[in-house]
Amino acid sequence: MRRLVLGGTRSGKSGYAEALLPADAPVRYAATARRYPDDAEWEARIARHVARRPPTWTTIEAPDLVAELARPGPLLVDDMATWLTGVLDDADAWDDPAASVEAPVAELVAAVSRAEACVLVSAEVGLGVIPETRAGRRFRDELGALNAALAAVCDEVVLLVAGLPLRLK
Repeated sequence: MRRLVLGGTRSGKSGYAEALLPADAPVRYAATARRYPDDAEWEARIARHVARRPPTWTTIEAPDLVAELARPGPLLVDDMATWLTGVLDDADAWDDPAASVEAPVAELVAAVSRAEACVLVSAEVGLGVIPETRAGRRFRDELGALNAALAAVCDEVVLLVAGLPLRLK
């Protein structure tokens, strides 16, 4: 079963996604956020996520998601927005409007479509204010397109709003 869990900031999406998988069985937890040791707030946020994971789960930081999705067994990916941020960073897409992230996104979506069992967490950023900067609008647009492509290949899609799950698919 392939599941996509969407939600806004502090909507409960990560906790909801974690609860979909057994706490007493081996689960691979793909943590996509890049670490910035000089950013204490970001490191503390990551530490809170790490602390709540069951001891039977294995955390893979900065994973090769395509490879991880091909492996057998349950995989939780948290989250697609931070993965996409890294892809945009690597492509220098923040400053170059012509830079494309189409290939890595298509490769990831194809890997999800073939995955045995995964839970993907992603931010829903398309419901709010239009970002003031070109980079902000690019991120919002690229993440919206990624979320739509992932929803198309997932068996179940849930949106968390104010901590409440709404089943979309």
